[in-house]
Formats: sequence, structure tokens, C-alpha cells
Amino acid sequence: MKDQYFGDINDYRKYGLLRAVIGAAGFRVLVAWMLTPDDESTDGKFISYLEHPDRWSRHDPELFRCMKSLLSGGRKRRVARMEGLGLLPDAGYYAARVPETARERDRWFGALMKRARDHDMVFLDPDNGLEVRSKPCGRKGSSKYLYWREVRPLWASGKSLLIFQHFTRETRMQFIPKMRDALRCAAPGSFAVAFSTARVVFLMALQPGHRRKWDAILGRIAESWEGQIRPVD
Repeated sequence: MKDQYFGDINDYRKYGLLRAVIGAAGFRVLVAWMLTPDDESTDGKFISYLEHPDRWSRHDPELFRCMKSLLSGGRKRRVARMEGLGLLPDAGYYAARVPETARERDRWFGALMKRARDHDMVFLDPDNGLEVRSKPCGRKGSSKYLYWREVRPLWASGKSLLIFQHFTRETRMQFIPKMRDALRCAAPGSFAVAFSTARVVFLMALQPGHRRKWDAILGRIAESWEGQIRPVD
């Protein structure tokens, strides 16, 4: 996650999904921003939805109002602005920047594991998503990815997981099931599903003890985000 992305359309859906999950399941979620420095790209420019409240506010009126307020008047876009608003009830936050070197990355992840102890679910928000072969941990640019070697111990510690994932050049019909199945392998015994949106997909693995929350989560998303967030199980 970069500050420059804050409040764009992907963010609106992301926070909407988190609010739906928390509201339906009552999970205490740790939000791991996986922050990386801003760059000079145009990523994060998709904020025109804020000019169309008649179309977009109905999904989550409170969230829409906050996003519009936080981005009004050319205010600097910062992820940290979310943390004090109470939009994610009882959530915790892990805001340490993701380092590039493997040794520093291990320390970063160790601190994340400690921070997650008192939470039911961890939301992981990498710039790009899960690891790719061309970016092994420790190589320049690896901070933009989440690694399976991090997913496995988080799962083994008893946390349900929700992971941000950009689409790749694969067809979505191939990519979504592939990533969902990979998560099932990394999280044995999980109930693993995906939530597809226009530009990104979210991968969720529920612990066996949390499986009973699925129907409530599904119902909440269908009620508020039909046409924007599509469950794929």
C-alpha cells in the first residue's frame, strides 16, 4: 500500500469489504498496511467516483462521506488518516514500512506476528499481491509483495486472513481459482474464497472455527455491495 493510493476506488471497495466482514462476523481485525514509499506513477488516480454520490454512496454512505471529506480540498493523501476514524470497529493497525532486504523483512514480519496475537483476522495489503518468481524476497521491489512463507505462519497461529491481490495478465477465470487454491494449500483446513472486483481480487481464508460466520458475511456483502464485490467460492 502507498499513501498515493489512499481513497481511490479500489480503496473504497477495500474498506467496504472490511466493514462488511467486521460488521457481519464481529472479528477483531489487524490491518497490516504493508506500506511502501510513494512513487511518480499515476496509480491511485481513480477518485472520480467521489463526484457521483448518487451512484456510489449507497454502498456504504458513512464510508463514502468520510472518503470524500478526507480527499477534499487537495488534502495530502495518507493511509494513517483512516486509523482514528472508527470506520473499522475495534481494528488494530500495523503501519511499519516494508523493508527490501530479506533480513530486515524477517524482523518486520516478526513484529507483525506479535502485533497479530490479540486479533481474529489479519488483513494484508501489499502493493501488488502475493509473490511472483521474478521477485524473490530480498530483491529490489520485493516490498510490494506478500510471501507464502509469511502466510503460512500467520495461518498456523490461528488467524483468518484477507489478502489484497492485483489481477495479472492471466484471464480472470484462470487466475482467481488458481490463487484461491494456492491459498487453500498454504492454509490447510481453511474455508478459502475470493472476492472479485473490477480491478483487484481479495483472497480470504477462514479458520475452521470462523467458518460459521460465512453466511452472515456473504449476506452483508450481497446487501451492500452487489455488482461491486462478487464472492467466488
